[in-house]
Amino acid sequence: MPVALKIVIAGGFGVGKTTLVNCVSEIPPLQTEESMTARSLGVDDLTGIEGKTSTTVAMDFGRITIAPELVLYLFGTPGQDRFWFMWDDLATGALAAVVLADTRRLETSFASIDFFESRDVPFAVAVNCFDGHRDCTSEQVRTALDLDPTTPVVLCDVRQRASSKEVLLAALEVARVQAAHRMAAPSSR
Repeated sequence: MPVALKIVIAGGFGVGKTTLVNCVSEIPPLQTEESMTARSLGVDDLTGIEGKTSTTVAMDFGRITIAPELVLYLFGTPGQDRFWFMWDDLATGALAAVVLADTRRLETSFASIDFFESRDVPFAVAVNCFDGHRDCTSEQVRTALDLDPTTPVVLCDVRQRASSKEVLLAALEVARVQAAHRMAAPSSR
């Protein structure tokens, strides 16, 4: 029987969370995409993503088998602030997370990073290189987001399965390293 692990895919509005889950899921993903309506005008900031016509209103869910003994269950969060009340439930029991970032709007990543840091959930940052544009290096993103040196930063294209899978492997690795570090730390008892 394979081990099942939960990974949360988070990030700002329109960074590609749904696309990542869709791209790697080996099952038809559960989506809660709805068309954007006039009600989102003045509420959702579409700067840099003017062509966006739909949005996740609850979560995305998918599954990928990494190895015969390891299955990942992927939970994609909604990006807009008004749906953040669901994040605690989505993150409960997560082994690790991915914070998906868009360098055109890096400031939308801070809330996700703060969320996982405050809950001590290991995470990797994945920079979605839209249309193959790599406008910055991993180190430039690390500096701009003020990340711990041990936090992986991966440049990716979430439309490509292999690239998205590398992101998930980075999240698994940071969780493994953090767990090993905790086990090696002297007990405070």
